[in-house]
Amino acid sequence: MTGSTETWRLVAHGRVQGVGYRGHCADRARALGLGGWVRNRMDGTVEVIATGSREHLEALRVWMEQGPPAAQVSRVDVTAAPPETFDGFEWRPTA
Repeated sequence: MTGSTETWRLVAHGRVQGVGYRGHCADRARALGLGGWVRNRMDGTVEVIATGSREHLEALRVWMEQGPPAAQVSRVDVTAAPPETFDGFEWRPTA
């Protein structure tokens, strides 16, 4: 991993549930070597907490703006999150 480690909260808006978004997002995050989790939210968004290098977090954000083929992403909100350490990248229950 290059650079210092950061933790970001990313929230994808649009048609991002029921289209395989979480699974593809988790696969992409793992491929980038990020730690964290992804979950659906009751409001129809998908929330991600990810920890890694800024470069890899930025690559995940770019992917999230497109998503898998069936998704229609309107926007991805990004905010800094409190630093966390994760053992891999997982799916979490809807919240």
